[in-house]
Amino acid sequence: MASHQSRSQKRTIGRVMHEFKHGELKSSRGGKVKNPKQAVAIALQEAGASKYESGAENKRHLAKTKGKERRGETAEQDVEGRSHVTSRKEEQEETRAVLYRRAQRRSISGRSKMNKTQLKRALNRSSD
Repeated sequence: MASHQSRSQKRTIGRVMHEFKHGELKSSRGGKVKNPKQAVAIALQEAGASKYESGAENKRHLAKTKGKERRGETAEQDVEGRSHVTSRKEEQEETRAVLYRRAQRRSISGRSKMNKTQLKRALNRSSD
């Protein structure tokens, strides 16, 4: 193990060990990892903290892992559905309450009985 690890490396190691604990960690061949030593080796490699790899190789592994985490492609994020990352579509999605306030400002009649889709449609019509 490396003597010093960055915060992101520690988080990655924690995530991989969490996957191992819950039986979600898979080896490169696709089988489930059952050996704790193998899980530690995978965690260190994904975190770019392996003492058996060169510095450049460790940086490459860490960058690849961070990209995978950003895209929500880790087993933990897939199974638990709790990605710290939201897709761009989700970021742009407005709640019904926000749409209702916009409709209120534009004085759209019947807005209180409208659902989210109807509010969107009414707001689009009023902006034309």
